[in-house]
Amino acid sequence: MKMKSNGKPASRIAGMGWFAPDKILTNTDLERMVDTSDEWITTRTGIKRRHIVEPGTRASELATPAARSAMDEAGVNPEDIDMILVATVTGDYKFPSTAIFLQANLGAKNAVAMDISAACAGYLYTLHFADMMIRSGQAKTVLVVGVEVLTSMINWKDRSTCVLFGDAAGAAVVVPSADNRGILASYLGTDGSLADLLNCPGGGSAYPAMNREIPMEDFTIHMKGNEVFKHAVKKMGDAAVIALDLAGIEKNDIDLLFAHQANMRIIDATAKRLKVPQKKVFKNIQEYGNTSTASIPLAMGEARQKGLITDDSVVVCVAFGGGFTWASSVIRF
Repeated sequence: MKMKSNGKPASRIAGMGWFAPDKILTNTDLERMVDTSDEWITTRTGIKRRHIVEPGTRASELATPAARSAMDEAGVNPEDIDMILVATVTGDYKFPSTAIFLQANLGAKNAVAMDISAACAGYLYTLHFADMMIRSGQAKTVLVVGVEVLTSMINWKDRSTCVLFGDAAGAAVVVPSADNRGILASYLGTDGSLADLLNCPGGGSAYPAMNREIPMEDFTIHMKGNEVFKHAVKKMGDAAVIALDLAGIEKNDIDLLFAHQANMRIIDATAKRLKVPQKKVFKNIQEYGNTSTASIPLAMGEARQKGLITDDSVVVCVAFGGGFTWASSVIRF
C-alpha cells in the first residue's frame, strides 16, 4: 500500500512522548544467565543494555505515560482525541484491546480505540492509518502508540533471542496539517509466506493455551536470525526508497534516518543503501535493544528531546517485522 500527499500533507505530528522502565538488564547480567558474553552481543547486535519491566507489568502501564507526554507536547486534552491506535504484539489481554485500557487510563471518552498487530512495523502502520483517517475527514486528533513488553514472551534459555529485546513505549499525536509540514508519504508491505521465520506461535487458535501438550517454548519468540537479517536489509531499503520517491524527496535532503532498532548491522546496511552518512542516522539500540513497535517512536522522541529534530527537518522512518511486515514514512516537521 502506498500513500502520497496531494500537493501538501494532510496530517502532522503535533506531539511525541516515550517511556522506558527504570530497571536495566546489561550484557554483563546476561552473562550470568545464559551462555553468552558482552563482546558477542555487542559485536553482533550493537546492544549493551535494555530496559525491562517487573514481571506482571501491563503494556498499557507503559503506554499511558508515553501517551500523556505526547498529549502534553501537542496541547490536547483527553476529550479532544477522536481515535486511539495502539501497535503491539504483547497486549494486556487477548481481548479487549490494549487501546481500550489506554482509553480508560487517559479518560479519552470520545475516542474510538483499537489495536493493530504488525509486529515491529506496527507503529508505522498506525501512523499511516492515522494519516488516512485525517485525510478522509473522519478524525481530527489521533493518538498513535507503539508499546511492547517483550520480556513477557522471551525464552531466557535461548541465547540467540533473549539478548535482543527490551520493553518500552512511544507515542505521537497526529492532527491536520495547515502547511507543507507533516507526513509526506508512506508505504506498507507484507509477505505472509515467510511467517515461519519470525513468530510466537503459542496462545493463538493454532496453538491454544488450553492445550497442555504444547511446550512452553512455543509461547516465546522464535527467530531464524540469518534469514530475517537478509530480508530485513532488502525490504527496509526498498521501502525507504519507495517512500522517498512518493514524497519527491531526494536522498541528500534527508536530515535524519530512523531505522528500526533491531540490529546495528541492519541499521548500517539500510543507511548505506540510502547513502545516508552516519551523522544523520539516529541510534539508541545500545541503550534499549529491540523494542519492536516502540522502537521508532522511542527513537524519534529521544531525538526530539535532544534537539535533533527541529522545524523543517525531513526524517525517514523505516521498519521491518515478523509476518513479514515492513513500512516507511517520510515526514517534514
